[in-house]
This record gives sequence, C-alpha cells and structure tokens, in this order.
Amino acid sequence: MSYDQFRNITLQQLESLIHLIEEGSFSRAAGKMFLTQPSLTKHIKNLEESVNARIVNRETTGISLTPEGNILYDYARRILKLRDEAREKILRARENEAGNIFIGASTIPATYILPRLLNEFKKQFPDIRAYIQTGDSEETLQMILNNQAEIGFIGKKTYNKRLNVESLWKDSLVLAVPSDHTWRKREYVTLDDVSKEPFIIRERGSATRDILEEYLRKNTGLSLSRFNVICEMGSSEAVKEAIIAGLGVSILSIHAVGRELKQETLAEVTIADCDISRHFYLIYRKQFSLMHYHRLFLEFVKKYAVHR
Repeated sequence: MSYDQFRNITLQQLESLIHLIEEGSFSRAAGKMFLTQPSLTKHIKNLEESVNARIVNRETTGISLTPEGNILYDYARRILKLRDEAREKILRARENEAGNIFIGASTIPATYILPRLLNEFKKQFPDIRAYIQTGDSEETLQMILNNQAEIGFIGKKTYNKRLNVESLWKDSLVLAVPSDHTWRKREYVTLDDVSKEPFIIRERGSATRDILEEYLRKNTGLSLSRFNVICEMGSSEAVKEAIIAGLGVSILSIHAVGRELKQETLAEVTIADCDISRHFYLIYRKQFSLMHYHRLFLEFVKKYAVHR
C-alpha cells in the first residue's frame, strides 16, 4: 500500500464504514446515509482499494471486520469524532460573547471617537477586547485589504469591490485659529482670506486633506497650491499644537478641535458660504467570516451616536 493511495481516503468513505458496521447491512447503512446501496458499496470498495486490503467480511451471517478493517474502523471513529468536536467548538465560538477584535482606524476615529465608543461597548461586553492600529485613511484601507486588521474606520468613501462599506457618523470641517487671532472678532471670513493666511495642512493620504481638496476643486476656483501653506503635519494633534503656538490656521474635523474650542485654546471662525462635511465609513472584507462577537460590535457601532 502506497502513501498516495492512503491519501485518497475520504471522510465519506470512513463514515460509510462506520454506518455499515453499526447497522450490520449495506441496505440499512445506505438508508442511514441517504445513499443508494450501490453508492455505499462503491465507497467501501474504494476504501479497500486505498488500503489495498479487504476490510469487511461479507457473509451470510452478516458483516464483520477483517484485522485491517478493525484498525481502520477504530481510527475512523476517532477522526469523525474530531470532526464533530471541531464543529461544536466553531458553533460555540460563534455564539460566544468573548473574543479579540482587530481594528484599523484613521486618525480622527481612532483618536476622538473610538475611545468613547469602546468605553461604552466595554460596559456591555466586558469579555470582548479591541486592538487598534492607527494610520491615515489610505493606510487603514490597506490594513483591511491585506488582512492586517478585521474592521476599519476611515474618513473617505472607498468603492473597492472586495469590501463591505457602510456610512456611519457625519463630520464637519471647521476653520480653527489661535484663541487671540484677530479673526475671532469677525462674523465670518472668506475662503480667499483663508488662502492668504499662513496655513497648516495634513499629510497626503489624510482624509481630512482629501476632503478639503475635493471641496475646493468642486466648489471654488481655488486649490491648495494657491494657499499660503507653511507646513505639512502628520496628525491633527500636531496641527492643533501648531495653531495654538501661533504658526498659522487650519481646517480640521470638529471632532479634533472640540475640546480646545470648549477650553478656548482655539477658536472657530465661520467661512462664508462654505460647508465642508463628510461621513466616516465602516469597512471590512466581504470574505471575512464574522464571529458572534464581531457581529455584536458591528451592531453597537451602527447604533452609536456621535455628538459634537
């Protein structure tokens, strides 16, 4: 008997052997497996060919196992028991309210939304743990596509056909200036005013920057190349610190500057006839097999309200 022959043995063949011995006849075993008798007979014949030995004695008094058949029957029962145990464990895992969720998130959701969301989620489901990787929206998108994270949150819509994409929370981009800036006393400024002021931008790949550039392209004759850009920074936190230090002004997510506006370390100035808004999006792979705890998290996320 060659190893390659033995590898041809299938679970259905092993199951046929078990039922044949338990039922004591080909007809009853076939009925138990919802097979025709010739089909079951073929399974046993193929099994014997793979083993290169007769495994059952077909006698007028009934069915009995040969020595080779005894060995195979014993292992067949163990193998199918392991299969059934695996099934039970998978079912229990799917119903379990415990597990690890690996999240990828762009800067704004990761820094200003998810901490509060996860705090509320933890109160209801203390045994579900979340691990967050942070990047810009493009980096987060690649994390999900490359299976480095399971569930993602980004600030710009993607049309990738490999992903489930759902709109979540609305966000507004606002003009933030130092608390002692002269514009604080003005009712509003224009985009032309903003373009002439020292301006701080986010890095390329940032959804905040992409949304701003898209708005300018679609609604005005301006582009960032016409702004008085004095520096580019890799996070909203860095941009805020630069504004507070008096380096310039910027347009940022209201979620990023909410605390500073309340504390009056920054001021929001209205831009006339300018409404820059977007949504944050939930993304995960279409082929990702959701466990029960993933579904609990997704349901919670969709119901979670984000307030300014």
